Amino acid sequence: MSLVDRLRYLRVVLVLAGLACLALYPLMLFWPSGWAWHIGHSDYPMMIVGIYATLGVFLILAARDPLANLSLIWFAVWSSAVHGAIMAVQAVTQPEQMGHLAGDVPALLIVAVALAFLTPRSKQAGRPRTHDGH
Repeated sequence: MSLVDRLRYLRVVLVLAGLACLALYPLMLFWPSGWAWHIGHSDYPMMIVGIYATLGVFLILAARDPLANLSLIWFAVWSSAVHGAIMAVQAVTQPEQMGHLAGDVPALLIVAVALAFLTPRSKQAGRPRTHDGH
């Protein structure tokens, strides 16, 4: 796949991932067994919603120029992978949380894999080379 194609698909995935982050709160309300980790009153869900909403906005903005936002994109990759892996272990070890294996766990891992696959490894990947190879 050419760099131009990768960047085109990366922009789409960044927007979709950003929209998914912004959709966290409605998902927690309408599909709590797959997206909400707390039953009853807890301040935790709104803190997570705030963090992911902020990340979502920045991922959508990064879609304008992915090469200028590689650090943010790689943060989204690694934080999603780590968060998804931790939640997977928790869901497997806590039977009441198994619904997350069909909700937020695969969503995080899919985002991590898609972004990692499409993201160039350095800014140099997107810079045209001059005739002397630099």
